[in-house]
Amino acid sequence: MSVFATLVEHLADLLQPLFGASAVAAAIVLFTALVRLLVHPLSRAAARGQKARTALQPKIAELRKKHGKNPERLQKAVLELHAEEKVSPLAGCLPGMLQIPAFFLLYQLFSSDTIGGEANRLLSHQLFAAPLGQRWTDALQGGVLSGAGLVYAGLFVIVACVAAFSYRIGKRMTAASVGAAQAGDGEQLPGLGAVTKVMPFMSFFTLVTVAVVPLAAALYVVTSTTWSVVERAVLYR
Repeated sequence: MSVFATLVEHLADLLQPLFGASAVAAAIVLFTALVRLLVHPLSRAAARGQKARTALQPKIAELRKKHGKNPERLQKAVLELHAEEKVSPLAGCLPGMLQIPAFFLLYQLFSSDTIGGEANRLLSHQLFAAPLGQRWTDALQGGVLSGAGLVYAGLFVIVACVAAFSYRIGKRMTAASVGAAQAGDGEQLPGLGAVTKVMPFMSFFTLVTVAVVPLAAALYVVTSTTWSVVERAVLYR
């Protein structure tokens, strides 16, 4: 944890001339961008995998029609098809999973009063008037229109806009998947309908995360979510 704290402080020192008192907040945004750049090759692979899985849907629909009365045989046949086409059903999960450690590092860093037996100096830094170790509930104690309250209001507006854009992209992607998955009898693969209804709304859950974690971790979530939506718009166009 102390090594990670030192990394954030060094990034903040580099950004100090540009961002002044908000240099640590800017360092968190930069750190998030660096993490996303590192996993970008996996995101590109995930996009290729998603397109490949969509292309496989007609074949999977045929297997369902053939083995619909034998779920075990159907599952085996679908897995064999993915192996034959060299398509991994889990490839799309890797970029998100690899970011979890970075998020929890930031969460722990800005939730701890001490690091390495010394006071956590990062907690004294702010984004405008909002302490980076503060949560939304703490900001509300000063009033919705307080400096910290307005910072969170700004984050919520950004998240809402990003979520709305993500919703449009998600609907387009799921509509394409459903169209490819429909067999000659017009039926969908088991469970696909439920997933199709839920997926476009997933980005709105970011609002809940931003409200319950320290501001530093919320910055990571907002930056990463924005990056994800822009990345999806480019890779899945």
